[in-house]
Amino acid sequence: MKRYLLFTLILITTAIGVKAQTITERQELTGALGSGEYAPFWHMANRQGLGSEKRSMGYARVGVGGNHPFSKSGIAIDWDFDMVAGGHMASNVFIQQANIDLTWRELRLSIGQKERWGELMNHRLTTGSLVESGNARPIPQVRLELHDYWNIPGTGGWLALKGHLAYGRFTDGKWMEKNIAPDQKYTIGTLYHSKEGFMRFGNASKFPLTAEIGLHMVTQFGGTSYNAGDKPGYTIYNPSRFKDYFLALIPLKGDDSYHASDQANIAGNVLGSWKGAITWHSDKWVLKLNYDHAFEDHSQMFWEYGLWTEQLVGLELNLKEFKWIKAATVEYFNLKNQSGPVYNDTNATFPDQISCKDDNYNHGRYGWFNYGMMIATPLCTSPIYNKDNTLRCHNNRVEAFHMGIEGGLLPWLDYRILLTHSNNWGTYGKPFKDIKKNTSGLVEFTFTPNIPGNWSIITSFAFDKGNLYGNNYGGLLTIKRSGRYKVERRTRND
Repeated sequence: MKRYLLFTLILITTAIGVKAQTITERQELTGALGSGEYAPFWHMANRQGLGSEKRSMGYARVGVGGNHPFSKSGIAIDWDFDMVAGGHMASNVFIQQANIDLTWRELRLSIGQKERWGELMNHRLTTGSLVESGNARPIPQVRLELHDYWNIPGTGGWLALKGHLAYGRFTDGKWMEKNIAPDQKYTIGTLYHSKEGFMRFGNASKFPLTAEIGLHMVTQFGGTSYNAGDKPGYTIYNPSRFKDYFLALIPLKGDDSYHASDQANIAGNVLGSWKGAITWHSDKWVLKLNYDHAFEDHSQMFWEYGLWTEQLVGLELNLKEFKWIKAATVEYFNLKNQSGPVYNDTNATFPDQISCKDDNYNHGRYGWFNYGMMIATPLCTSPIYNKDNTLRCHNNRVEAFHMGIEGGLLPWLDYRILLTHSNNWGTYGKPFKDIKKNTSGLVEFTFTPNIPGNWSIITSFAFDKGNLYGNNYGGLLTIKRSGRYKVERRTRND
């Protein structure tokens, strides 16, 4: 099947006039084994949904992709397709990526399902962005983006923009029907919207200090909600008209086609974050200060209830010449306040609006999860852990301290170390009786032997210690191989 797909795509791109094509093919085998109630946190988190909460799991992954530039026009077509088959995972067989990108300079139209990571952070070392971190399986979408910074003409490279606008659809309906308790609420056929804009100030080639600031917002809307309002058998058909796509683009109150809560507040489930970074560029090192501030709907969007809450603050150092340590990150995460413990809609008795008591990532009909995994930061506990089979995050009031480091010990041996400690309060609605503490760590080595086939072997040991996930220990082994081929089409003039 892989050879047939590869041959078909070569024929298609040749037929449309691409002269040179680069084709890649790759294979991967992964297996994990451990002790304790769950797999260790860092064998589960930020793996694009390819982790498992179970102590043992395994999968095989096969992929093929291509790059096809049109040299005269500056346009390029890229595509990717890979499938996964395994055991003790959310699905036994599934498509992980299937996308095609049409790129012209910094502008790109991306269609399909593609692995993506949060902006501004080193995804190998961070705990993850507060909106989309790379913790869950990718969502199929149509996405128009400035994938890299575009220098605004006339500014000499001192001012640049990038961002994206996307619409898509969740595909985890079958998973929910199988795994969510029959009397619990869930929504099938949920539509997805994401938008993000960044501005960069500074030109590192002329002055070493640059600053970036951006806003990322997402919305869940549409779909069919079952057992809505925690009422078994009560079904809501959420609107998905053209008008509703516009309401997702510019968050507004819903009309009378919406549930009453959406008419009083904002249509659908809206959340987002402000992001920023200040970076000093040196010939031998780069130091970056990151800031990520989360908000729900309007609440805390403009820091109404405190500046130093609902945030992730990180300091990242990249060393260009010191191979033993290539990059290091330290982070402080605080989502325990969630605007404060009180909420009140305006009424005759108490006319003041107080939009506190947020319940980050949860919603009356939706939840910011995909196949049971938190789409945002994995520090807030994913529903896949829930023993009551509910589609809710039962632990979103979290404070955490984290560090990550990676480097090379030998030309063929790299390493990565992660260590995270968290204090956990549960939620405002269902707080833990006592603060639950958890410490998670990972030590990983990557071997790249100098043999044909671009082989790599990744082995790691991870652990949890505490009363949130329990005491878990485990090892994980991944074997990868890839091939790269250039295919050229001859013309009459050749």
